Amino acid sequence: MTGPQWLHGRPTAAELVAAVADFLDEEVRPATEAPISFHVRVAVNVLRTVERELTDATAGDAVTALAGLGFSDEPQLAAAIRAGEFDDRSAELLPALRALVGHRLAVAHPGYDRVD
Repeated sequence: MTGPQWLHGRPTAAELVAAVADFLDEEVRPATEAPISFHVRVAVNVLRTVERELTDATAGDAVTALAGLGFSDEPQLAAAIRAGEFDDRSAELLPALRALVGHRLAVAHPGYDRVD
C-alpha cells in the first residue's frame, strides 16, 4: 500500500476486502451448491490473500534481506544467482532466501512459513 493508511479514512481497503470475504464465506457459500460453492471458496481465499498483503507489516524484513545482499528487488537477485555471483557465497545467500520465501509464504499460505 502506498501512502499513509489514514489518508483514505475508514473503512480501509483491507477492512473492505475482509468484509466481502466474510459475506461470501458466511452467507453466499452456504447458500450455494457445487460447483458455485467451490468457486466462492476460491474467491474467499483470494480475498484473504489480498487482505494479508494489505495489512502486511513484515515486508520490511524481505526488503532488508535483499538490501543486505546489495539488491533492490528479486529480479536483480535472480539474475545475479543465474550469473553465478553466489556460487561461492551460499552461506550469505541462504538466510536472505529464507527471509524472502518465508515472507511470501506468510502472506500466500499462512502457517507454511513456520518450520518445526
